[in-house]
Amino acid sequence: MDSVYYVIAILGCPDGSSQCTPLATEPTHYSTQAECSMRTQDALLSNNQFDFPTLVAECRATDPRSIASTSEPPVIPASARRG
Repeated sequence: MDSVYYVIAILGCPDGSSQCTPLATEPTHYSTQAECSMRTQDALLSNNQFDFPTLVAECRATDPRSIASTSEPPVIPASARRG
């Protein structure tokens, strides 16, 4: 059985909960979804600098090999950040 890690993705939503844009991924990897879910509130509190009416934190399953091959985080346009 392949291993799976969970990461917290921060999404910005202009209209509630549809059409959300991925903004950031927390660097911490969790071994279970329950452990990840317990940390989503903290992730939202530390990622509140984005200029969207609604920010959402959700746990996503990730293959550990894809984490190791990721070189750079996605570039977030300055217009998506507050002030």
